[in-house]
Amino acid sequence: MAGPFDGVRVLDMTTVVVGPYSAQMLGDMGAEVIKVEAPDGDLTRGAGPWVNKGMGANYMQLNRNKRAICLNLKTEGGAEALRAMLRETDLFVHNMRPEPLERLGFDYDSVRELKPDMVYCNIWGFGRSGRYAGQAAYDDVIQGASGLVALEGFGGQKARYVPSLIADKTTGLFAAYAMAAALYHRLATGEGQEIEVPMFESMVSFTLVEHLCGESFVPSQGPAGSLRHATPLRWPYATKDGHICAMPGSDKHWRGFLTAIGREDLWNNPILKDRVARREHMEEVLELLSELMLERTTADWASLLTEAGVPCMPVATLADVVADGHLDDVGFWHKSEHASEGGVRLMNPPYTLEKSPATIRRDPPRFGEHTRTILAEHGYDADAIERLVSEGAAIDEDTANIK
Repeated sequence: MAGPFDGVRVLDMTTVVVGPYSAQMLGDMGAEVIKVEAPDGDLTRGAGPWVNKGMGANYMQLNRNKRAICLNLKTEGGAEALRAMLRETDLFVHNMRPEPLERLGFDYDSVRELKPDMVYCNIWGFGRSGRYAGQAAYDDVIQGASGLVALEGFGGQKARYVPSLIADKTTGLFAAYAMAAALYHRLATGEGQEIEVPMFESMVSFTLVEHLCGESFVPSQGPAGSLRHATPLRWPYATKDGHICAMPGSDKHWRGFLTAIGREDLWNNPILKDRVARREHMEEVLELLSELMLERTTADWASLLTEAGVPCMPVATLADVVADGHLDDVGFWHKSEHASEGGVRLMNPPYTLEKSPATIRRDPPRFGEHTRTILAEHGYDADAIERLVSEGAAIDEDTANIK
């Protein structure tokens, strides 16, 4: 069955994480995605372990369901090749800063002249307006600016970055959502449009859902920051032999929990009597839970709490996650034999659509793997392609010097 974006043509001129991640999601949904790279290639090609140069693990997890072409847009031949491709494209996405993009002649106004109904997506650290306009950014910069790092240091703990590229990936999700909405609008009206997805605003929006708190009201009803989520006591509970994450939230959970451990007497404790009391005495409640959890092993708690209907899971290492049998049960892993890299493991889309499923149809492409094929599809004959390659305007696998 075809995916929901079957027939949609996407030019992905993004690098690193945020842009490739968003374009990959469109590819999963059936879009035909062409990855356009500069002569030095996407930075992630050299990130993480690899079997062959230019096919690093990070690149592999961000660029499935794409074909790859390499063009030198600083040459007239390379720029004209991209213009030819844009004339036959539905959606163009990039994460270049505005000034160099305009110098190359691929800002929105220039692209709209080539394809009036183009959906055009800018992904930037900061947008084109406001006092931070045009500033460069990476994931850790946005984590700090959005308040996320300060939350990690809440309660006197040492401030630190979340050990995940959470700003890149969250913004990538927002970008995919915005592009899907714009494609729907185009289908309904025939109109293209320009999209701007700034990382800063995306992560502020993500972080403040539960942490805007009293600042949700005008005048303010209290400071920003949810003590429930940022208290220094909110850690996985230590058990006799490890750690477990457990969350008895409702009255039903608490009754089931106390009954299961034979401590029904604690239900008379005023700090536990109802949801309001537990919220008002949150630190005391967490301290009590911490003491109780030390009485059993992680496996014992997992069994007991699950039977009592209390949400819980042992703390898993990354190795545990990779080996988790549940992921095998549901077909989460996509394992294939890559033409050059041998056996590879990718992650299937984590959602299901009954009528138009998202699928992995293409392994991540090698640098310049489809340069000649894509040029031929856009009107270049063999002599013209050879001329572009010999001039350095286009790079194929044979002329690539990826690092």
